[in-house]
Amino acid sequence: MKARGRIHPKYWGIAAVASAVSCTHSLLGLVQNAFLEPLSAKPTIDPPPVFIIGHWRTGTTLLHELLVEDPRHSYPTTYRCMDPNHFLMTEKLFKPYLDWMLPQKRPMDGMETGWEKPQEDEFALLMLGAPSPYRTIAFPNEASWDPAELEIDSLPVRLQRRWTNLFLQFLRQCQVAMPGRMVLKSPTHTWRIPLLLKLFPGARFIHMIRDPYDLYPSTVHLWRSLSRAHGLQKPNQSVLEDRVFYMFEHMHTRLEATAHLVPDSQWAECRYEDLMAHPLKTIEGLYTKLALGDFGLISSRLSTVLSLRSGYKRNQFQALQPQLAEEITHRWGAIIDRQGYSRG
Repeated sequence: MKARGRIHPKYWGIAAVASAVSCTHSLLGLVQNAFLEPLSAKPTIDPPPVFIIGHWRTGTTLLHELLVEDPRHSYPTTYRCMDPNHFLMTEKLFKPYLDWMLPQKRPMDGMETGWEKPQEDEFALLMLGAPSPYRTIAFPNEASWDPAELEIDSLPVRLQRRWTNLFLQFLRQCQVAMPGRMVLKSPTHTWRIPLLLKLFPGARFIHMIRDPYDLYPSTVHLWRSLSRAHGLQKPNQSVLEDRVFYMFEHMHTRLEATAHLVPDSQWAECRYEDLMAHPLKTIEGLYTKLALGDFGLISSRLSTVLSLRSGYKRNQFQALQPQLAEEITHRWGAIIDRQGYSRG
């Protein structure tokens, strides 16, 4: 990648350590494949997954964490996404000794972390060497992401095949570790509806949306936090802000072109504001719309979990400057209208 030659000297040591760790992961992966790969050779993922899609900071993480409280569901944990090459072999051995490596809270929003928490499978794809736009997290000053790495079906056939094989292998291994319907959350999958339907014709999709005037500052804060925590360059603020505008537009252009491919019985839309205000009612509606099973079996469990979360404080941002609010309206106005929000 072009940015690899532009690592800031301040981060040369981190880059060297990351390279060494990557080699270790690859070696452990070879050992796991040699001895345990037959365990994950099941040809299909059954039942078909639930994909939580939508823009970053729309509540996808919260919905993911609530849906996986259902014991009928399976999901990629943080450990499995960070060590996808070898987790079947090393999880029980290594995980008890690695708590020091995780911050107690996520840097972008203060949500609790943990190796057993559900995680975004895009990170597993990144760690496995699949084509992934998340490589730019380490290089925040790249102006935009490669659309082909978002869509996958625009990549050369060889790379499409590589991505698909790695994705399916990872999901099969996750089901070996935790049987059940896979619940996957990744905003990047919003671009991949045609490919995901080809792989899983019966897949369910939950599209999360949020008031764009609240979404914009939260997303800028997300990328700023990630670049500070994981970047190998000193981030350029204007690049981050321009990327947020561009990616929101690009995502919804792709969504408009592909969402109609999903049968209505397999598609649900969920507002962040509804999930925050009425989580039980909102999730029950999703179970009904997508035929996910008897919601009554988990309603009391979710009530307990939500009660424990009641003290969580969301990020608070300053009111948008009038010029910024006008820019959001100008660039995102059509999307704001389609989603039923009021122009600010």
